[in-house]
Amino acid sequence: MFNFFKNKNEENKEQTKNSLGFGTIKNVFSKTANTLVNTIVNSTSGDKLVDEFELEDIETTLIKADLGVDLAVEIVNKIKDEKVKSSQLKDFLKKEFSEILNIDKEEKLKFDKDKLNIYFVVGVNGAGKTTLIGKLANKFKKEGNKVLLVAGDTFRAAAEEQLDIWSKRADVDILREDKADSASLAYRGIDLARKENYNVVIIDSAGRLQNKFNLIEELKKIKNVILKKLDDANLETILVLDGSQGQNGLNQALVFAQAVDITSIAITKLDGSSKGGIIFSIAKNLKIPTKLIGTGESIDDINEFSKNDFINALFD
Repeated sequence: MFNFFKNKNEENKEQTKNSLGFGTIKNVFSKTANTLVNTIVNSTSGDKLVDEFELEDIETTLIKADLGVDLAVEIVNKIKDEKVKSSQLKDFLKKEFSEILNIDKEEKLKFDKDKLNIYFVVGVNGAGKTTLIGKLANKFKKEGNKVLLVAGDTFRAAAEEQLDIWSKRADVDILREDKADSASLAYRGIDLARKENYNVVIIDSAGRLQNKFNLIEELKKIKNVILKKLDDANLETILVLDGSQGQNGLNQALVFAQAVDITSIAITKLDGSSKGGIIFSIAKNLKIPTKLIGTGESIDDINEFSKNDFINALFD
């Protein structure tokens, strides 16, 4: 059954704040800061070289904070090779972490008010993909944009219904068709957006990792359709990761990177989590920037990620 809900309410022109304030981001990453920085810095003292026992503790702490084994070992080896003293450790880590995030790619989501902006959202079921789409739609709507959601996850029974609920919460329109071909729906969604002068289209997708081959082929098909219809539109391919899952997020990112050219990461469920180190692991291994973070359960709890604010929140 084909449903297209056209909301008639007046668009809200209220401009929302684009990036997290320092106080807010410091709260979000407080557990990561305690695990990743304070534990390490407090484990050493004085003006002596960091010794072998302390290096082992630092490596363990970095791994627990989800930097991954390879990156943890690399950082510990640098501490040893560069003969870092205990008193220099905090500044050394701040410099290293800053360099990891400095991957020479645009930090903010692509957006041009005068163009069609397409956001293709991928991720495994349960990562918070549908919720993030709803929050992102709400953010764009509040900034005065005309937003269309495309319910491209047509295989999971509740996916379209959940996205429909979010479209109503955000007061945006939705294109859905039960059991439709996802690529075909994306094609029609972009056509509709151009015809009806939408400037934001957010396309959902399936996230069934149980059958990796089918998932990858489906995502490739959708992405190819989007590219054929792109013309001069902006495109972001956003991978949604559950921040509480740690290094499993890197494994998921590797799978999705095989299928489509991921241009940005959105990390959900960071509130109350000490797993923020995955941001470094993704940047180091895949050279993909984190651009969005979910910071709570409210529809407004989504923010653009700032690497400078993140680093300052960890160390200041």
